Amino acid sequence: MRFPLLGRVRPLARGLAAGAALALALALAGCTQNEMLGRDQLMLVSNDQMAQLAAGTWQRTLQQEGIDNSRRYEQRLTEVAGRVVTAAGLGDQQWEFAVIEDDSLNAFALPGNRIGVHSGMMEFVENDDQLAAIIGHEIAHIQAQHSGERYSQQLLGQIGMNAASIALAASETPAANEIAAVLGAGVNFGVLLPYSRRHELEADSLGVRYMAEAGYDPRAAIRVWQRMMQEQGRAQQPEFMSTHPSDQTRIANLEQTIRQYGL
Repeated sequence: MRFPLLGRVRPLARGLAAGAALALALALAGCTQNEMLGRDQLMLVSNDQMAQLAAGTWQRTLQQEGIDNSRRYEQRLTEVAGRVVTAAGLGDQQWEFAVIEDDSLNAFALPGNRIGVHSGMMEFVENDDQLAAIIGHEIAHIQAQHSGERYSQQLLGQIGMNAASIALAASETPAANEIAAVLGAGVNFGVLLPYSRRHELEADSLGVRYMAEAGYDPRAAIRVWQRMMQEQGRAQQPEFMSTHPSDQTRIANLEQTIRQYGL
């Protein structure tokens, strides 16, 4: 009995195996220990490389969105951010902070010590303690090198997907497009999104410690997420399909950190 499909499956298997082997070799070579986080990180790029990649994004954001130079915002952000940066032991480094003209409740951190806070978030926080919670969280992302790790994960995932796609195309396997789509979903939901949720929880835990060291009330971080839950007023996307933890998960994580460190 002849099995014509077997001749197509074998090159597919070889291609997938080669792609997996390449991805594994890169992962092992790029794995480094982060003592601050107490775990290994995949790092295929350096901090300097990430800072260079982020520089253009930062400038484009400032130009396209615009900077809110309201004195009440600028002075407040500079003072609170300065205190938290110093408490985190980073006062000797150069930092850039900007209030972005955007009504949404958002803030972001970019490699190279750049942090943007939307004007909507500046208006939303009730006091400096809550603003310190936002700033501490973003500083923690930079300190933990989350951007570099995230970029490395995506790069590794893309290498594996490219190898798998080439193998599928060469094999002429029936339903190759459907198989590739399933592989893509597996990489997305199985690897990239869970790591992003881990990053957010790590930044919450580190950030609340930074703000407490700076003399701000750490429970203000919990108050921020409680208010965010009220503000949303709608059902959240299931956590397993989200790049961010649910608000309930974040609040529980913050409460645990505050108890653990006696903040």
